[in-house]
Amino acid sequence: MSDVMDAAVMHGPGDIRFEQVPRPQCPGGGFVLRVDAVGLCGSDIRNLTTDSRRGDYPHIYGHEVVGTVAEVSSGVTAYEPGQRIYVYPEAHCLRCDYCRAGHHEHCTDVESYTTRPGGFAQYIAYTAKRVERGATFTLPEGVDPVRASLAEPLSSTYACVENINVRLGDTVAILGAGPIGVFLAVLSRMRGASKIILIDVAQERLDRSLAFDIDHRIDSDTVDPVEEVKRLTGGLGADKTISANPTTAGQQQALAMTRPCGAVVFFGGVPEGALTEIDSNAVHYNSLLIRGHYGANSMQVQRAFELAIDPVFPAEKFITHVLPLGSIDEAIDLARSGEALKVVLQPNPEKE
Repeated sequence: MSDVMDAAVMHGPGDIRFEQVPRPQCPGGGFVLRVDAVGLCGSDIRNLTTDSRRGDYPHIYGHEVVGTVAEVSSGVTAYEPGQRIYVYPEAHCLRCDYCRAGHHEHCTDVESYTTRPGGFAQYIAYTAKRVERGATFTLPEGVDPVRASLAEPLSSTYACVENINVRLGDTVAILGAGPIGVFLAVLSRMRGASKIILIDVAQERLDRSLAFDIDHRIDSDTVDPVEEVKRLTGGLGADKTISANPTTAGQQQALAMTRPCGAVVFFGGVPEGALTEIDSNAVHYNSLLIRGHYGANSMQVQRAFELAIDPVFPAEKFITHVLPLGSIDEAIDLARSGEALKVVLQPNPEKE
């Protein structure tokens, strides 16, 4: 086996080079995974195109990883070469106060994936801590690793609709028609929502969502989304509103389009330092519940994986482009333009 591998290496903001780097050695007590599929996430795009590491380069990103075990350390019995697995990017300790309370997403001793080389490469290494903590899932025979790579972005959206109890008869408004917004729409429908409203400033992204069962699409670049949601709900507003875009304006609109006693979720993170002005009287007199959302607990991670590989989930509609890792710049352009809904990269498109 070669001592080098292909990787998409970030050397600075927007400077991504497809080059050969040393193949990772197997850590003591850990294992090495051959990457079969790795999804391109919106956070990856943000990290790759900004000074995300404050000059600490080069670095390899990529966290939506599915692969085949290539090598295991002596004494490791949980994995064996040839085993195909999905790896959730964060290994929760399962012991801290947050984990014991079921909020694993706020684990105080998590093994953060952002500090280690990621999956935009032919191989990725995992430590003994990962072996101890797990958060890996074996793919059943015949399951496409490209499909299984949806399990990671699906986990957070699955957790969101479960946490706010989207249920039969709800009207759900979602601001943001990217992959996350469409995930939220599909999952809301699966939980019984009767009316789903998808909102975006780009008609191209709304058009991309036409493949899905969504009741109304609002181009907020041409109409007032708050007034339109009120019109579509007989003047009441949505039962649940999710701001799934990185803007303070979206958060303000979400509050304004939610009916009294409804719930508002701030799902999409805004730029660091940006502050949202909130009409606290509207929150007070309308008895609105505002909550943030981040990540998923361990059970939600597992259920999201099980759903991602289930034929009932329309994975083929989400994955619009599958490209070799060397085309990562094209993948970023496709995602940014709205031409692609979800792009999955293949560092090893053919078996070695």
